[in-house]
Amino acid sequence: MRIDHARFARAVVAAQARFVAAITVAVLSLVMTTQARAADIAPFFGSYQGSLIVPQADGSRERRDAAVKIGAVEGGDANFYVQWTTTSTKPDGRKKTKSYAVEFTPTDRIDIFAAAMKRNVFGHTVQLDPMKGEPYVWGRINKDTLTVFSMFVGPNGDYEIQQYDRTLAEGGLELVYSSHRNGYPLKRVQTFLSRQ
Repeated sequence: MRIDHARFARAVVAAQARFVAAITVAVLSLVMTTQARAADIAPFFGSYQGSLIVPQADGSRERRDAAVKIGAVEGGDANFYVQWTTTSTKPDGRKKTKSYAVEFTPTDRIDIFAAAMKRNVFGHTVQLDPMKGEPYVWGRINKDTLTVFSMFVGPNGDYEIQQYDRTLAEGGLELVYSSHRNGYPLKRVQTFLSRQ
């Protein structure tokens, strides 16, 4: 059997070209997916302020000032952070402030983000461990709503989920906070935060 070297060489070159084209398409697809994720979060970037009325366990209500900042993490492609602060004023005039900041990174699932809350021994950011009483946090974007979930596992195995829905609206964000323990609703608060 005689081998046609010219035909064989053309077949090899054609196979190499198809391989390079497939790799190029895969890389472009990955870049476009990352850019799409980054573009999805960009409309949320900014600073927002407002106030909310929070029901207390004793039936009273407490007014709290609320501030939220959402922004890009430098050098992190589609990474972003959410920082929120609430300040309440006690009857004696003292102010109590709570502040949280979480950095998020894309996952393999579109529009679902993992919280990068601490660094492991290799310097990579990782989730906290709910079995150690730490919150397990993740986020998602669904249309115009950025949601942050926090799950806590209590010492007795009970669990609590807190959910922060931040929906883009004219002039700011609609914030809906809800919490559930073992599947039963505990609290729900809604307010508007103005873009600063």
